Amino acid sequence: MKKLFLLSLAVVITAGAMAQESYRRWRKMNQVRLDKFDLILPEVMRENKIDMWIIMCREGNFDPMYFELGEGYVHHNGYYIFTDVGKPRIERAALGIDGYLLEETKAFDYFGSEDELREFVTTRDPQRIGLNLSKDIGSADGMSFTGRNELAAILGPKYESRFVSAEKLFSDFRSRHVASELVIFGEAGDYSYQIAERALSNEIITPGVTTLADVAWWMKEQLHKNNLQSSFGMPSIYITGPNGIEATSNDRIIKRGDILMLDWGVGYLHM
Repeated sequence: MKKLFLLSLAVVITAGAMAQESYRRWRKMNQVRLDKFDLILPEVMRENKIDMWIIMCREGNFDPMYFELGEGYVHHNGYYIFTDVGKPRIERAALGIDGYLLEETKAFDYFGSEDELREFVTTRDPQRIGLNLSKDIGSADGMSFTGRNELAAILGPKYESRFVSAEKLFSDFRSRHVASELVIFGEAGDYSYQIAERALSNEIITPGVTTLADVAWWMKEQLHKNNLQSSFGMPSIYITGPNGIEATSNDRIIKRGDILMLDWGVGYLHM
């Protein structure tokens, strides 16, 4: 009975620590969101002469900005809408998107139904409506063809004629960083460094036994253990020499004297 109690206590402590880490990460990401909405969004909307930015999500098909805007439960169609109403602060609304996580951000002024979209837009009468449509920037091309047509049908020809690509606005918003983002970027770099340092050490590599693929798979496992992401499908672990790269993340066994090189990095809180 004593062993069972200690095991239960350990599980509770572990679960509590995991919950604290999840909340810590959410809080940090939300601070970035609030800072960017307050400091970056007004200047980039005005520089790009966009009065209203509509970011559309569909159930099961979210815009690439979904995570950084606060997530939320998307109904049939959902819209994050940012409107320059002539004040220092950009108005922020979510129509057809709700839920605990999004509402707890305190980043949005208004939550409503997707059925309110036409009235919401006509009341504000924006002259230029930015949509995430882009030929050159994949992550700025989140609106589907059918989504764009449905939006046009809802708002009518008058407002459809005011649709413009928001790719430059999107790029400016993402590329201009606030101080809270730079802190996260430093943490992402530290995670990358720690994992790479261990991966290329005797802790993981036994010369004559360990393969390049063994090292790469170990690094991928660290992503899962630390709840991290990466833009690399597989870490690129190279053996290089006078003739260039000889092998990459395959069954080549690492030998004494090999020169190892890697190309890889973690994704942490959208950095």
